[in-house]
Amino acid sequence: MTDLVNVALNAEGFMIDPNQWTKELAEILARQEGIDVLTPEHWQIIDFCRTTGLANGKAPTLRQITVGTGISIKDLFALYPKGPAKKVAKIAGLGKPEGCV
Repeated sequence: MTDLVNVALNAEGFMIDPNQWTKELAEILARQEGIDVLTPEHWQIIDFCRTTGLANGKAPTLRQITVGTGISIKDLFALYPKGPAKKVAKIAGLGKPEGCV
């Protein structure tokens, strides 16, 4: 079982090294963000964000997520309430997206 003990996080709880990320760790991070179960829809967004984020070195913005996944902003907020871009970046092991407060 993976845990957060040996994972480096910044002051806001974002992973410092995205290479430490695992799917098990994502489930722990999701629970900390108030998401009890990661559905296939959650994973579609996480996978998109990881692929995009690792390719260009930064977490995708809300707009990039909606365009890249075809999932509406309304549905993103349903899956990741109160700041979906920030929550999914945290769960995906990426840094904080640009423009997020």
